[in-house]
Amino acid sequence: MNIILFDKGRRSFSCRDDEYKHIKDVLRLGKGDEFTAGEFNGDRGRAVITGFDQSSLHFDFHPQCDDSALYPVTLILASVRPICMKRILREVVSLGAARIIIANSELGEKSYLKSTLYTTDEYLKIMRSGAMQSGHTGLSQAVFARSVEEALALCDDSSMRILFDVDPSAVRVDELPEGDGYILAIGGERGWTDRERALFRSGGFTPVSMGKRILRSETAAVAGLSLVLAHAGLM
Repeated sequence: MNIILFDKGRRSFSCRDDEYKHIKDVLRLGKGDEFTAGEFNGDRGRAVITGFDQSSLHFDFHPQCDDSALYPVTLILASVRPICMKRILREVVSLGAARIIIANSELGEKSYLKSTLYTTDEYLKIMRSGAMQSGHTGLSQAVFARSVEEALALCDDSSMRILFDVDPSAVRVDELPEGDGYILAIGGERGWTDRERALFRSGGFTPVSMGKRILRSETAAVAGLSLVLAHAGLM
């Protein structure tokens, strides 16, 4: 954790919380010590430990600046195996994407979105850890869609739309004009169907290549987002 984040108004951690364990076992801090802290999607500042025992930790928070800005990028991610999605969520949050749409795809396993990753809000805990890794307070928004059609209906019409795919007509990222915002579509283990590709094309998406090699979904998500952020001058 490069910053300890918490919900707005919260001023304590239980001994069961990862934040408590990190402060105690990794940072090795005690009463009166300070650590870098912030409120999710809010201010960054310094926290001073006011109480610390075997059951809980209490602190005062002294905000210094609003640190919640995220990059104007939405990712449409085809649902993949939960173990892979955990890696994707942590990394794209740490890279600063503003919004993540997790969608069922026609070739994807429909049970993935019913896994405990989502039913227990484990996905949110993983996203929060990605924000803390980034050293900033901004936390991406995650929404869910039952299909590509539903995911497209959730998109901002003003953003540049990019379909990362193995396609003979695909262009390179550096051939695209810069946009005020971006929507990136990343397929699952078995990719998109021709019908889904047609939906993306009719929805204004430009096929873009990341090279001749077929990448794993978690690699493609990080590589694609990084390429776009670099192209837009945001990295």
